[in-house]
Amino acid sequence: MKNHSSALILIFLIFFSCQRQETFDILILNGTIYDGMDNPPLEADLGIRDGKIARIGELAGQKSRKTINAKGLIVSPGFIDMHTHLEPIMEMPLAESLLRQGVTLALGGPDGGGPWPFSDYLDSLDQMEIGPNLAYLVGHNTIRREIMGNENREPTPEELTTLKSYVAQAMDAGAFGISTGLKYLPGTFAQLDEIIALSQVAAAAGGIYTSHLREEGLGLIEAVQEAIQLSKAATIPVVLTHHKAIGVKMWGQSARTLELVDSARSAGLDIMMDQYPYAASHTGISVLIPSWALEGDKFEERVKDPALKDSIKSGIIFNILNDRGGNDLSRIQFSRVSWQKDLEGKTLADWLEMEGLEPSIENGAELVIQAQLNGGTGTIYHAMDEKDVENIMKHPMTMIGSDGRLSRPGEGHPHPRAYGTFPRVLGYYTREKGVLDLQKAIYKMTGLSAKRLGIPDRGRIKEGNFADIVIFDADKIIDKATFTDPHQYPEGIPFVIINGHMVVEDHRFLNRGYGQILRKNQL
Repeated sequence: MKNHSSALILIFLIFFSCQRQETFDILILNGTIYDGMDNPPLEADLGIRDGKIARIGELAGQKSRKTINAKGLIVSPGFIDMHTHLEPIMEMPLAESLLRQGVTLALGGPDGGGPWPFSDYLDSLDQMEIGPNLAYLVGHNTIRREIMGNENREPTPEELTTLKSYVAQAMDAGAFGISTGLKYLPGTFAQLDEIIALSQVAAAAGGIYTSHLREEGLGLIEAVQEAIQLSKAATIPVVLTHHKAIGVKMWGQSARTLELVDSARSAGLDIMMDQYPYAASHTGISVLIPSWALEGDKFEERVKDPALKDSIKSGIIFNILNDRGGNDLSRIQFSRVSWQKDLEGKTLADWLEMEGLEPSIENGAELVIQAQLNGGTGTIYHAMDEKDVENIMKHPMTMIGSDGRLSRPGEGHPHPRAYGTFPRVLGYYTREKGVLDLQKAIYKMTGLSAKRLGIPDRGRIKEGNFADIVIFDADKIIDKATFTDPHQYPEGIPFVIINGHMVVEDHRFLNRGYGQILRKNQL
């Protein structure tokens, strides 16, 4: 009888022990966890099961299909890119240039350029193996062009009704808000009343408004004021996207724009910013050309008229001297030139030399016209001040967004932000320069952005949340991409996990995609 009782006790203990032991898909041991909510770090283990964070605590000895020893490493929520050019996603669905830098969620459709038809586009992505999680904004420029082309006029009442219905359709299909590109065609022709009317539709569905401001150089202050006015009129949260002060004459003006943000927030308006950590921007060569000259796709016709060409050239010269040109032809660097590949990586000054022309601003303006006639270029403008970059970065309402275009080695000469944005914040600006502390830097890339998007189950390490996780070495993480050699992946990020699946393991990209298409109000 005694032996029988002892056997029963032994069986019970074994059963109880098995019941206490959990099985995880991935077990992360000995790491330093930053939860993404600006809280102090926690020394703990983390268990992932069925795509979610199942347990946080002391988990040594638990069963797992895969175990990571994160001793000496930081365990962070996956980074959220608040401004991403995802246009090549159909050709690069795994988005390695994003995943390698720790991005697990990217917000697409910025600068007024969202996809259309919106629902059909997201449905197509749903059928693909996607690397990161993706969310989208509906683009004002896109839908305005669908209805009005590139015409410089106000919409008719009927056209405005159609525009509003397009925004409503996109919001119903899961858009996170509306984006504008008021520096670009045709958004530059839109009056504030039009933007307010469309933003009210997005606001009614809980959306946000992000804007490439009407001006980021001369006229920046007025452009920020316009965005604040819109926020009040449309009752909508506003993000001043890739916020900057560009052009030598505007250096230092971030102090004024941040004062405007603080004042608006004190008055109860919900104004935030995102930023990339570089003192150079990237857009088309057309940004140097007066927008009236591009209206209606009649640029070629206009430059054949000597009087109009003189006016166009004068406008380009003004922009080179006072705005994005930075008053220096060597500050204008070509990234993508489909019609002359040997210009990629070269500057406008280099092109003048290649053509045997005097390196004058006037000759530079002539080549800008030629470039546009040839089909345009992707262009990097080295026209920002490092102090403004740091000033904006430190502001408590600034999130991080790369403004990078999906890239892969050997194709074009992209801005290095396409490969290095998030590691640069953590390595250069946090570890080396001390502009941010690590806790705050992670918050700006994760929890703050998730709150802006209204997705509490991502961007934060919390039991029950989706397991989007980056494990990095705080002493080694750094961007490697440069303006002269951009196609370089960062260092110091050995593991990236998306929806509970490893996509980067021991620094190796696994060529698998586990991302989801996120739809607002359908999460």
